[in-house]
Order: sequence, then structure tokens, then C-alpha cells
Amino acid sequence: MLTGKLVRVKLAKNKIVPLYIEPDNESLLALAEQILLAYRNSAGHTRGEIEDELKDFTPEGPRGLLPAGLAKLCEDRTEFEVAADHPPDELREAVFKAAATARAESANAKKPFDRNAVMSEVAEQLSLTLTVEQIDRSLFADLKDEQRVIKFDDLTPEQLLNRYNVALAQAILLRCTLMEVRVYAETPARFRQLFRAVKFHRLICTIQETPGDSYKLTLDGPLSLFSSTNKYGLQLALFLPTLLHCKAFDLRANIRWGAQKKEKLFHLTGSDGLRSHAPDFGVYTPPELQMFADTFATKVKGWTLDSDPHPILLATGVWVPDFKLTHAKSGKEVFVEVFGFWRKGDIETHYKNLAKGVPGKFVLCVSEQMRADEADEVTFGNGVYRYKRTPLPEEVARMAEKVAGV
Repeated sequence: MLTGKLVRVKLAKNKIVPLYIEPDNESLLALAEQILLAYRNSAGHTRGEIEDELKDFTPEGPRGLLPAGLAKLCEDRTEFEVAADHPPDELREAVFKAAATARAESANAKKPFDRNAVMSEVAEQLSLTLTVEQIDRSLFADLKDEQRVIKFDDLTPEQLLNRYNVALAQAILLRCTLMEVRVYAETPARFRQLFRAVKFHRLICTIQETPGDSYKLTLDGPLSLFSSTNKYGLQLALFLPTLLHCKAFDLRANIRWGAQKKEKLFHLTGSDGLRSHAPDFGVYTPPELQMFADTFATKVKGWTLDSDPHPILLATGVWVPDFKLTHAKSGKEVFVEVFGFWRKGDIETHYKNLAKGVPGKFVLCVSEQMRADEADEVTFGNGVYRYKRTPLPEEVARMAEKVAGV
């Protein structure tokens, strides 16, 4: 992800326009190749050494923003480690104490300070079989610039340039207060994938069926929340690559930009040419939901679980449950939705809509750990199961029996 200092945009009245690049531009492809080479050959090197190698390609000032951004995206694909023969913090404490004592003794005896002798003394004191060179190398190994590369997840120059354009849009959405997306003429499987992505990233969202074979998604932005803004903003940005798999969409977001957080409009459509770097999993099911489904099948008797229920049209919009439970004896159906991020007003409104639209046919699993405001306690009626870490299938089934009256 790009940091705020690396984002390249222009402002036009009330609009914010990212400075996208052309992924097929020959000079930019050559630049991307040079940056990629530094990371492809980086195994065993430190962050600081890679930065030194890239200094000629990342000048100070506005001209350096693009190459620095490309380098940041490569760094995000790199796995680093602290390469030390002994915990660096313990070594530093012992070495600094020994050095202070040795300097005082050297000053009193008017003798030169012997650095190697201090290192040897520390090794003996800590019962370490380390050489002076090993102690020296490990002393600051936990500092960021001294972390060493284990591996780099390679990609092509064109993929890196496409990834840069998406990263620009994502960085803008981190400052979003409200986002509306219209998605047109997609297959049912694609719509379900999109709705699943909303749930997977635990976004606060309302979905409405709209004319022209389309759906409108209204999502709260991180700056509309009272807390968890960094984590929620990242989840919203991570949702964008899934949206980019759709052929036709229209995204409009209200952005608070700059030090004064002035309101700006960001607009993105399927014709802007951004290409998703995320794999297209189609009808992919998030791991935690798949794990719940698998566990439910083994631990719960008397109910069957469907992981792919159809969206349900309510008077207030479209509801996309995660599961449909069917009672074996009575045939009664209960729909289950797992809630991540939530606020008191949103969850209460959603509960009332379901209680009116599908009474006795729903269970909401609400996380106790991912509340996004600090308002008063929330009181619900039947159909709400509050969990701490992960929803338990047995408890969900018990709640389903209660609401369905079986």
C-alpha cells in the first residue's frame, strides 16, 4: 500500500484525480524493470542496502514520488527477517553497560578504549560462543534498515505498473467518508462474489437492487467511524481489487483530503482501465465462513446448511445472508449472517428491517470485539447471537431452533 507522502494526485475544484500511469509506456516499463532487479537480487541483503542501490532511481522531490511508490510496492511483496545470532536488545544492553565501564577505566588509566575487548567480555559474560564479528553484526539487527531479505514475490514490470494505479486509488479510499458503487449486468455468481467480499472485509454496507440489472452498494468509509479507522480503512481499500473484476461499475466516494480535510469527490469507473492484481476466485468463500460451514456439518445434527443462499429482497433493500439453515423434520428455513465491524445504529436498523421482512427466519451473529463506536449497550430481541472470537455452530443451531420454533 502507498503511504500518504507517495500519493500523486491533482485537485480540480471539488474533485480529486489520481495521476495514473500508462502500463505500456516503454520508459516506465524500463524503470519498473530496474526497480524489480534490485529486489530480485536482494536475498540476504538488508533494507538499507536495497535503498542505497535504488538511490539513483528515487530522487528527492516530486520526480521521485513515482519510483519511490513502485519501490514501496515491491517492498510490500518482500519478506524480511531479523538475522541475529542472539537477541539484539539483550546484546545492546550488555554491550552498552560494559562499554561505559570500560571507557571509565580507560580514562582513569589513560589507556585507549579497546572495543574488541568489550565485545569479548560480553560474549563471556553471556556465555556465548560468538565471535566479535557476530556480536557486531547482531547488535542492531532488529532495526528496520538492518532486516535481511528472505524472499521476494516477483512480478512483471507491466503488473507492477498496473498495481501502482490500483494502489493510488486505494490510498485515496483510506480517507473516504462514504462510498457508493453501482455494478451493472453481472452474472449472479459475480454479484454473490462481490457481496461475499463485502462480508469478508467486514464492511458496513447496504445493498439495493436498482434499475438496469444493477445493484447499488453504499459503504461507510473509515473517516465516518468513531474508532478502528486505520483497520477499517485498510479493509475498504482491500475490497477495491474485487470490485475491479466487474466489467461495468461506477464508484463515487466522498474524500476528506489534505491537512484541512476538505471534502473532495473521487470517481472511478470500469472504463478507467485499472486492472485488479487479486486472483479472480469467482464464487470464493472466505476461510472463516468455510470453516464454520465445515464445523457445522460435523457438529450439528438435524439441520442442513447451504453456503450459497440467494439474496433476499426486503422493503429496504437487498439482504445477502451468509448461510441458509433448513430444519430436517419441519423444513423450516433460517438465514444466518455473520457481522464483523458494526455500529449501534446500523445493527439496530438492520435487525428491525429483518424482523419486519423475514420474522422468525434469521439469526445475526454479532462480534463482541469489532464494534466501531463507543455508544451505549445494544439490546436485541430474538435472533441475535453475540460471539467473542468465532461463532460456534452449536450455539447458532440452538438460536435457529429458538427463532423457528422447532
